[in-house]
Amino acid sequence: MKVLIDHQNPFLLMHGGLQIQIEQTKAALDAIGVDTEFLRWWDPSQRADVIHFYGRPSGAYIDFAHQKGIKIVMLHLLTGLGSRAAWKRRVQKIVTSAGIKALPGLAAAYKWDAYRSADALIANTAWEKYLMHDNFGVPLEKIHIVPNGVEEVFLRSAPVERGEWLVCTATIAGRKRVLELAQAAATAQTPLWIIGKPYGENDPYAQQFLTFAKQNPKFIRYEGPVSDRGALAKIYRAARGFVLLSTMETRSLSSEEAAACECPLFLSDLPWARDVFHEQAAYCPADSSPAQIAPLLKKFYDEAPSRPKPAKPKSWTEVAHEFRAVYESVLR
Repeated sequence: MKVLIDHQNPFLLMHGGLQIQIEQTKAALDAIGVDTEFLRWWDPSQRADVIHFYGRPSGAYIDFAHQKGIKIVMLHLLTGLGSRAAWKRRVQKIVTSAGIKALPGLAAAYKWDAYRSADALIANTAWEKYLMHDNFGVPLEKIHIVPNGVEEVFLRSAPVERGEWLVCTATIAGRKRVLELAQAAATAQTPLWIIGKPYGENDPYAQQFLTFAKQNPKFIRYEGPVSDRGALAKIYRAARGFVLLSTMETRSLSSEEAAACECPLFLSDLPWARDVFHEQAAYCPADSSPAQIAPLLKKFYDEAPSRPKPAKPKSWTEVAHEFRAVYESVLR
């Protein structure tokens, strides 16, 4: 079985959890004996039994693959849809359903037809599986729930005495709300360490955050990203708690890395978080202002040492076995 991995956006233009997800998935598949390569668009000699596509391919992409006897397994993160209010999801469902049934040109332009044309779909959570079925009409038997994995360096990290800093690992971007979180932390006088980098150095939101961090060094710590995974595991182990208050998320890889290190969690109250962590995390409304976040953050800070440990996530090796089972099912 030969599996090619493809994605629509180059890593040199974007960074984040999806890049880690793709790289770790490939490494784990290789480790359990699955023959994988990244798809080389310039190489007509590449062969494949399955293309594992991250994103939403066009209908033509899927049709050409099928003509060559190649199966398509599609993993598309429903970040925006999964984080929207119920009434907005209903409106989108009406539009997409009408487009798929009556406006094939519109469906093709937005690649909605890919949901029904792909041989199998991967959902990171039960919530995503519901959305794929409810909004796009995908038969439930075609949807497989496969979670993110976590690297062994986090799963095997040794406990240490926890310090005074809360930690947030996230891209410095508006939807991650690191500026609002920093403002709330300064108001609540809770020490907060932000780890991450902006998509671009001149991004206005990132510049606002950097300015605020420099003005509040007593409570806001920012030194950029931490690329050493072992060092990051030690940071999670020593943190008082992990915080991520993004407005949109599919399944936060950083929160599961923190969970692997038994770090207490404080998250935006979004469906993915409830689906993954249930009552093992503390929650904050996703649309809260810094003034509203501050007392909730202070409460979490005070209660963090006594909060229950979140459940251990799966390893990438376990996830790779689940992906292999999906590939085998579509080939049968």
